[in-house]
Amino acid sequence: MNVDRLAARQKWSGTYSKRNRLRVRTPKLPMAVLCLVVFCAFPSANPAQVPVYEITHGESTIKFGVDSSVSIKGTFDKWSATIKFSSTDARSGVLDIEIQADSVDTGSGLKNNKLKGKDFFDVKDSPIITFKSTKVVQTGPNTFDLEGDFTIRGVTKTEKLTLTSTGKGSTSGSIDGTMAFDRKDYGMNKGIPFIKIANRVEVNVSLKWKWIGGPPLVFQQ
Repeated sequence: MNVDRLAARQKWSGTYSKRNRLRVRTPKLPMAVLCLVVFCAFPSANPAQVPVYEITHGESTIKFGVDSSVSIKGTFDKWSATIKFSSTDARSGVLDIEIQADSVDTGSGLKNNKLKGKDFFDVKDSPIITFKSTKVVQTGPNTFDLEGDFTIRGVTKTEKLTLTSTGKGSTSGSIDGTMAFDRKDYGMNKGIPFIKIANRVEVNVSLKWKWIGGPPLVFQQ
């Protein structure tokens, strides 16, 4: 009888000890899960903030012109543009413009068709014209030189867009500027019969912007 009681006590003691071990261990998993949930819910107490601006299409324009014996000037009706900043420094901005080449409008169907053809924009094989800035240099209180990759007809070269900014310190304004390039550098070597055309093409942008949020921009001058 004593032997049976001893065996029963040992069995009960082992079971009780095992239960205690389980009770000690089991809270660890829920605590780890809880910590993970808290970390995900609050990833950073002080997230970096940057200025956020939006280009408003309705009042903005992208135009071009070239000296010629017959006026060749026009606009692009379909395009998009963004300007993004990685810090509050105005020089951290990146301007990205994308133009639908076949949206060219000179006011003349004859000129439009000629510009869309292989001798000029070649819209069938190269439907998009782009400019993406790679460097910003502030040249005055409200003026900037933007170097960037300009692509037309599938050819990419570095060009400079000179800009003037208005609306400093307000919630809206504009950036207006000019970029000039040699059309022959991009394979536009031919002309139009009976019309003299210069090689220099001038692009004028007038982009209206509005402030969306974030801290204000800091200008160096």
